[in-house]
Amino acid sequence: MAAIGEEQVRMALKSVVDRDRGADVISAGMISGVHVRGGHVAFAIEVRAEEGAQKESLRKACEKAVEAIPGVLSVSAVLTATRGGAKGGNAPEGGHTHAPGHLHGHDHGHDHGSAKPSSVGANSTPTTGGTVQKKPGIPGVRSLVAVASGKGGVGKSTTAVNLALGLKAIGLKVGLLDADIYGPSIPRMLGVSGRPNSPDGRRIEPMRAYGMACMSIGFMVGEETPVIWRGPMVMSALEQMLRDVAWEDLDVLVIDLPPGTGDAQLTLAQRAPLTGAVIVSTPQDIALIDARKGLAMFQKVDVPVFGIVENMSYFLCPHCGERSDIFGYGGARLTAEKLGVEFLGEVPLHMSIRETSDAGMPIVATQPDSEQARIYLTIARRVSEKISESLGAAERTAPTIVIQ
Repeated sequence: MAAIGEEQVRMALKSVVDRDRGADVISAGMISGVHVRGGHVAFAIEVRAEEGAQKESLRKACEKAVEAIPGVLSVSAVLTATRGGAKGGNAPEGGHTHAPGHLHGHDHGHDHGSAKPSSVGANSTPTTGGTVQKKPGIPGVRSLVAVASGKGGVGKSTTAVNLALGLKAIGLKVGLLDADIYGPSIPRMLGVSGRPNSPDGRRIEPMRAYGMACMSIGFMVGEETPVIWRGPMVMSALEQMLRDVAWEDLDVLVIDLPPGTGDAQLTLAQRAPLTGAVIVSTPQDIALIDARKGLAMFQKVDVPVFGIVENMSYFLCPHCGERSDIFGYGGARLTAEKLGVEFLGEVPLHMSIRETSDAGMPIVATQPDSEQARIYLTIARRVSEKISESLGAAERTAPTIVIQ
């Protein structure tokens, strides 16, 4: 059987007519980002912001038309909406693009300031005019903690999941946001599948795992379906998962950032009122170089760095108990000392952490009495203290307005 090509996908989509425009979705210029790989098809359907919530049936019709192509294994169609009254589906250059799937399509020009304010540190950012602009809080969330790494493969997501569960274990109300759009792993690590609901078409209900609210783009696209979006679409998806999810009264929302120091990390650091950040690294020199870059990024945008976690710090032989420093020794601790931040702890390279993560049964939740879980709990307690210190500092420096 011949490989499926983009032209076949576009021909199939010509059979889908958008009644509002009186033309098929191809002729109306509504289809973009078509990607075909090994029988898996992904594309975006561009609509006007005000009609996004009403176009779910059109999205499904497009998926059904492409699924009928022989050889297609999966189809992922996402609605993206442009700000303002664009006549067609194409966003104006530099415009605000909405994603993903059915994270809805209402205009994000509205003011979130009327929502319940968050009392958070690092909640303002300088503008080009030299004034200070306050970052809007996240409704229902008291504090936000980013878990970041300068590079991939250091166990950042595993750390984020177990840190969040550790904070919950010590009595905090916790949520977990998977901000890694291109490589979401939180659904697998928490053992959660399915699509979130949006009863009113505007607010999204978070998924739940181990008594904790969670959200990820991985709930909206197939695990093996690539997410092929431009930067503005990624930024819009992150913005919606932050502000348009019905987070409950949370003490802390842990955000698992993608690795590196790109647009996604910078946008979240600049737009979200982060209370602080935790940097994850291995002891290797090459990992620590990138960790330092991540730390410097947060410092440049005035976000407190709570400290560094050294993951895969050492290996303990399960048979003889001998310690082996596979990736070196003490690199993260020394880096923390040099940069003047706290060393939060070292997590060993242990099979039980890997097995429980792959099985969707995080070790803090399923083996709370294990030595590995106790390490995460110790880190969680220190992060909790750091959150309290940061919130307290923000409250002490906030101005008091007295009306007489």
